[in-house]
Amino acid sequence: MQSEALTIEDYLAELPADRKPALEKLFAILSKNIPAGFQSGIGYGHIGFVVPHELYPAGYHVTPHLPLPFLGIASQKNHIAVYHMGIYMIPELLAWFTEEFRKHSKKKLDIGKSCIRFRKEADIPFELFAELATKISVDDYIVAYEKSTKK
Repeated sequence: MQSEALTIEDYLAELPADRKPALEKLFAILSKNIPAGFQSGIGYGHIGFVVPHELYPAGYHVTPHLPLPFLGIASQKNHIAVYHMGIYMIPELLAWFTEEFRKHSKKKLDIGKSCIRFRKEADIPFELFAELATKISVDDYIVAYEKSTKK
């Protein structure tokens, strides 16, 4: 479900009542824990954190006029989604997250490439996402991104 919102505040304001608290909490936790250099905003119809053009002028290889996407959160039709490009590109990070998820949740991990899905707010391991947000710096992400696009 892509939003037409232009600001994070507008995106959060238009959420259904049952999704709003979870997305607000995720955004707050990620904002507090994400390393310096990443920038928050609206992209691809949802809340995201990107590497701004000031740090990576080439932008996203598919659409270079857009900044390099890193992490996003969205309210989709049937779930809340967390998109983390780092776990898609860095196998060690995915292995860590998968192992840690088992310690934080009794639910089966519902993941595909960079998308982690949750049907209920109660199933979201907020503390785990706080830790995940700290795991990769802007510089390390750029290195991983360039390595993944040169294959």
